[in-house]
Amino acid sequence: MNLSSSLSHPVFKTVSACAAQLGLETYVVGGYVRDILLNRPSKDIDFVCVGSGIGLAEEVAKALVPKVRVNVFKNFGTAQIPFDDFDLEFVGARKESYRSESRKPIVEDGSLEDDQKRRDFTINALAISLNEDTFGELIDPFNGVEDLKNKVIRTPLEPSITFSDDPLRMMRAIRFASQLNFDIDANSFEGIIQQADRLTIVSQERIIDELNKIILSPVPSYGFKLLFQSKLLHQFFPELVALQGVEYVGGNAHKDNFYHTLQVLDNVSKMSNDLWLRWAAIMHDIAKPATKRYDPKVGFTFHGHEEKGARWTPKIFRRLKLPMNDRMDFVQKLVRLHLRPISLVKQVTDSAIRRLLFEAGDDVDALMMLCRADITSKNHEKVSRFLQNFDRVELKMKEVEAKDSIRNFQPPISGEEIIRTFNLAPGPLIGQIKEYIKEAILEGEIQNDYEQARTLMLKFAAEKGLTPVSQA
Repeated sequence: MNLSSSLSHPVFKTVSACAAQLGLETYVVGGYVRDILLNRPSKDIDFVCVGSGIGLAEEVAKALVPKVRVNVFKNFGTAQIPFDDFDLEFVGARKESYRSESRKPIVEDGSLEDDQKRRDFTINALAISLNEDTFGELIDPFNGVEDLKNKVIRTPLEPSITFSDDPLRMMRAIRFASQLNFDIDANSFEGIIQQADRLTIVSQERIIDELNKIILSPVPSYGFKLLFQSKLLHQFFPELVALQGVEYVGGNAHKDNFYHTLQVLDNVSKMSNDLWLRWAAIMHDIAKPATKRYDPKVGFTFHGHEEKGARWTPKIFRRLKLPMNDRMDFVQKLVRLHLRPISLVKQVTDSAIRRLLFEAGDDVDALMMLCRADITSKNHEKVSRFLQNFDRVELKMKEVEAKDSIRNFQPPISGEEIIRTFNLAPGPLIGQIKEYIKEAILEGEIQNDYEQARTLMLKFAAEKGLTPVSQA
């Protein structure tokens, strides 16, 4: 198979010419070749040469117009060039061997064949020649093209060898399966099961990078089911694993909260590509096992799981090496509030709507998306009924917001104005006055209006024996 028509960008001719000048066999390898065959866009191009990848990169940098910088990583024998929206990476072909007493490989210079053997999967071991006499020819020693056609993820060598090199490849196998909707070859999946506990030697930063890619895949539940079945999930996310299972008492049972969570995640994924909204779906019921109780009158309950889940969110984010910033705050807020719109369905009062809008702020639309996704049932009539109720709640939200401007609530009376009006020193009384005004607005006793708020402030202050400075 010749793929020269897919190498129309001038950079390929430039690399080919520089390699010829240096007398180096050179190839495009890995994901870029895979994505050509899958008709997927790709901006990361890996070049392998039989010789010095750094030397080739430096020669290519001189030839490119406009001039570019070379980032050299001597410890890894690689070099990287950012060029024309592409990320070009250069490395010399390598081979690896293993001592019987060690899983750590000995890395040496090698041939293209050696380099392809050390690749993670057959679909990533494909190469295209950039050599003058064979330019564009596909080199496929492990039938990667066939695996692409059959939608299979398979290791080029025995899984024990491939996964020993880098246990993160087990996560990558599941990530590719989830992103591409491929199956994992049975022998390769068995290898993951056997070596799952070795994932613990991989840094959490590398693990979370792969996990986030799984979460962003079209149907993320597929990847999570593979993580669970292989027991990779057990190595780094025990709280999610603990959701799995159903308990029966006196003929009563609760739903399997693990598979419910995955359904909610899929439902959210149909509505939004936002990674952190998807994380909110993963976390929304995370504390149910810790709050599960059995009441003979009503069956299983999970009272307070939303509050406990919100409290757990920072420690889980910290352990998983997720960002401890406003994205964590967003997930925590949605976990805490995810039951509130459901309770409004029973009694849609202006006061309750105002309080929800106040607490959710700009995240109220994301919250409602999560709540809609949280309606999972095999009873389609029940789902339809709940969604119609949510339509009523959202309509009421728009009416109240238009009238009261609560979503981005700012107190009509500032603490500084209270201090000036009554010549007070900073202290708890200032907060009491502001809270009194806020509660009056949320309860609908006054509108979110400066004059009404000031009148209420003066009335409240008089009851406390305070007199405005101007009337002193």
